[in-house]
Amino acid sequence: MNYEDESRPLLAESQEQGEEEDRSEQDAYLDKVKNGKLYLATFAAVLGPLSFGFVLGYSSPAIPDLQRITDQRLKLSTEEASWFGSVVTIGAGLGGLLGGWIVEKIGRKLSLMFCALPFIFGFTIIIAAQNHWMLYAGRVLTGVASGVTSLVVPLYISEMAHERVRGTMGSCVQLMVVTGIMGAYITGLFLDWRWLAITCSIPPTVMLVFMCFMPETPRYLISQGKRREAEEALRFLRGPNAPTEWECDKIEEAARDEEANFCLADLKDPGVYKPLGVGIMMMLLQQLTGINAIMFYAETIFEQAHFQNGNVATVIVAATQVVFTAIAAVIMDRAGRKILLILSGIAMCLSEAAFGIYFKLSVKGQTNSSLVSALMGVGDGISGAPQPDLSWLALASMGIFIAGFALGWGPTPWLVMSEIFPTRVRGLGSAACVLTNWTFAFIVTKTFQNLMDLLTSAGTFWMFSVLCALNVIFTIFFVPETKGKTLEEIQAHFKGRHSR
Repeated sequence: MNYEDESRPLLAESQEQGEEEDRSEQDAYLDKVKNGKLYLATFAAVLGPLSFGFVLGYSSPAIPDLQRITDQRLKLSTEEASWFGSVVTIGAGLGGLLGGWIVEKIGRKLSLMFCALPFIFGFTIIIAAQNHWMLYAGRVLTGVASGVTSLVVPLYISEMAHERVRGTMGSCVQLMVVTGIMGAYITGLFLDWRWLAITCSIPPTVMLVFMCFMPETPRYLISQGKRREAEEALRFLRGPNAPTEWECDKIEEAARDEEANFCLADLKDPGVYKPLGVGIMMMLLQQLTGINAIMFYAETIFEQAHFQNGNVATVIVAATQVVFTAIAAVIMDRAGRKILLILSGIAMCLSEAAFGIYFKLSVKGQTNSSLVSALMGVGDGISGAPQPDLSWLALASMGIFIAGFALGWGPTPWLVMSEIFPTRVRGLGSAACVLTNWTFAFIVTKTFQNLMDLLTSAGTFWMFSVLCALNVIFTIFFVPETKGKTLEEIQAHFKGRHSR
């Protein structure tokens, strides 16, 4: 008789019972938690992404002002304006690398306070600018701050929040980014570029003050051997009625399974290379939807689609993004990450395909020879007015694309990035993801107009549509569902075992 075979069902049953007991203990604990101060700490942290959004949105209203001014020391040519807008992504890539280092050296809280300084100094340099180089330097500094922020804030929130609200709290990062973009667009309608820069410096200043009163994350404190400080942080975040010693024990137990420092041999560990692969691919695929290129060139796209008031259209696009990102934040912990990513990918795939059809049908008198010329880059192939009954297609396609992106592929990659890495590689893994995101943001943004010239407008949007379909396939087969799971359970999933 094979006693090993007979014991397997018993072991499985025992394991399931243990998991049920752990889950019931977790539910009983969370029922006693008060979230008021957790929301306060989250608000203080997401002032960073709000500042980040103002940085991204600043160039859109500021560039026309800087191209119209009479001061030749500051007046921007078309090429200089392009660099003024895009140099932020270079700074952000550097900030992502810097953030991965400082978040492990000085902690999550101090890293957030640190990144407020280049925000403030960068906008101060822009306000006081006397030449182009001061403008560029200010943009690079605010870009560095944005890169650090995009790494640190998701980590800070994910390590503070419990699994019942972590999705909603994490989605607030992208919500505040798009709110900042919209805020810059709207404020830019009324203020010139200097006063707009002054306005943009307010959120990071407020964040610096607020973060002085917020705690460090319990998981980071445990990783540094500071058990007493971790319990105090949990008491602040969970309220007076929650038995925080129980949660602290769970975090400490999980921390014992991890080595103190990362080494190259850890790349053979499925608990490291699997989340690293998922995180990097999600960031790459997010940018290959074309979102940053489409937002950067939104006014141009609307002009090519024959909408006369492009600046108003971009404000409407930004407002749409805010609304649907807010919806994603509300439903993230109910619907789950995967289903929102899949629905988002399908919506973007169909809308970009429809946008391609719009541009294709906009071609007046196109023949085979003119199509060949367009494909060879001789021209975009768009001439004359579009079919008068098709203008709605461009507006509807853009609206559906922005709504779809905001529901899934906007907030979720940043949320998942903050959830999937073990503590010892969280800084390094997040830095790799942020660097990937900003590198491809720069590449896609800089090559978008070249793609439009080479493939025609229709071909470019069809290419992005195919890439969105790949997003859906990747999500189905490789992205784990993290809804309702502790960070320790997510890490156990990648290692191929159950968390106890």
